[in-house]
Amino acid sequence: MKRWAIITACFLILSSGCAALQKDLGLKVSTEQQRAAASAAFECMRPENYAVLKSKIVQEYAGKVPREWGEAVSGVKTRLATDQRVIALTFDVCGGVHGSGYDAVLIRFIERESIPATLFINSRWIDANPEIFLQLSRNPFFEIENHGLEHKPCSVTGKSVYGIQGTANVGEVVDEIELNGRKIKCLTGRKPQLFRPGTAYSDEVGVQVAHALGYEVVGFSVLGDAGATYTREQVQDALLAAPSGAIVILHMNHPEGETTAGVMDAVPKLKKKGFRFVKLSEFKLQ
Repeated sequence: MKRWAIITACFLILSSGCAALQKDLGLKVSTEQQRAAASAAFECMRPENYAVLKSKIVQEYAGKVPREWGEAVSGVKTRLATDQRVIALTFDVCGGVHGSGYDAVLIRFIERESIPATLFINSRWIDANPEIFLQLSRNPFFEIENHGLEHKPCSVTGKSVYGIQGTANVGEVVDEIELNGRKIKCLTGRKPQLFRPGTAYSDEVGVQVAHALGYEVVGFSVLGDAGATYTREQVQDALLAAPSGAIVILHMNHPEGETTAGVMDAVPKLKKKGFRFVKLSEFKLQ
């Protein structure tokens, strides 16, 4: 097994058991591979055992009843805490059957224009694009943040949105956030500090769980491409309307869409207007 497959396997071994591992990954895993995966998992998870952490958080939050549901519930950060003429471009990288593409043209443009950006990457996309993921993680223009294990909305009661089933309970919220965060750390050496749920939807208890795991939950103030469904003109118009301190949500896993064309049209105009582009980590969030 490749390094990334072992790491994916190790999390499933420890969280779901070997039967779930073979079902979810479609792998025939030998005893030797199981031992290697488990060893890698324990190495990545030190000094705190994952099961202990999960149990502690489930006990603390399981009785809480959410009262909010949406993209900007209590505790979600939606803009940079500054009035400087800066914009944060954030790109969701969702993965799965309909979202594991790679927009190389967009990435080359960002590099050519020296534009810092924040990438929220889902575990499924990593599995589909392991070498590209490692290249992106080494690219100084990008910071890699957490977009979840299975791209589920962050619910403690199983709410769904856009036909996507959310996490069913506190334990699933922990798995969705922390397993991908630790996977990214195992692959890159850095654990993400920010989390954006699949679909960007959450309830406020799920946000509290993310905080307990050490993450800020990041939404957005500008809808940049509506899940890569906007036309070129709509993407450009959304970006050109962005105010100072805006967090823009876009996607880089749909090269067939018009996101890249819209970004390429808007960026020179934004620069002429005096805007510069920043990573989320460069400012406090509010």
